[in-house]
Amino acid sequence: MDITVDGKAVFAATGGRRFEPGRPSVVFVHGGGLDHTVWALQTRYFAYHGRNVLAIDMPGHGRSAGPALESIPAMADWVTRLLDALEVEKAALVGHSMGSLAVFDAAARHRKRVTALALLGVSLPMPVTASLLSAAEADEHSAFDMVTLWGHSRDGQVGGNRAPGLWMTGAAVRLLERSGPGVLHACLKAANDYADGLAMAGGIECPTLLVLGDRDLMTPAEGARALGETIPGARTVMLAGCGHMMMAERPDEVLDALISIL
Repeated sequence: MDITVDGKAVFAATGGRRFEPGRPSVVFVHGGGLDHTVWALQTRYFAYHGRNVLAIDMPGHGRSAGPALESIPAMADWVTRLLDALEVEKAALVGHSMGSLAVFDAAARHRKRVTALALLGVSLPMPVTASLLSAAEADEHSAFDMVTLWGHSRDGQVGGNRAPGLWMTGAAVRLLERSGPGVLHACLKAANDYADGLAMAGGIECPTLLVLGDRDLMTPAEGARALGETIPGARTVMLAGCGHMMMAERPDEVLDALISIL
């Protein structure tokens, strides 16, 4: 689905079903350097179970025009303008990694627009190591390698894909390679700089779910503890043996968790 936001082209996958005004809507927001394809299983399920699905390519990612947005609040405000462009008053928001911070900030500051919130691979704050930031700023391939290595559990690195013959880490690094110059750095820096969001967590009013991997090295589960304790009524699902790229490593479990909140 092609959309125009702020005068620029935006692409959103709809899970194979046409967007229908008036149906409940779910917006999926990917992590830094990725795109809508990480949500393939989840978007198709909800599209065929009564929801409008919008798995968006954030600015500068996938098929959406750049440049990449440089702060988490800017991303959150952009998501609400996307809803405005489609005349969607309210939607459920699902985000992974950087995307989890964007939808969290949207739910905290635009409370009346969000019906439910799912935060996958979230940590607040979400610090990024200096070596990764430096490599991403220089557009070095080692940045993609670090994200891929740290983003998958050991099982994910040596096979483990539930679809036989598919290479999980190989697919991840190829996806990151498709991002434009400076895109990954902009996303990592935005996540790293977002340090004060926890103060807003107590004001979130919608049902909220945290989905975490107990072997996540990018955003360790411990980093989400305070967030889960501060958001009123928030529930946490812990995926055993799972790393940061949970939609690839544990697709069915992620879907089951989202069904429980959406």
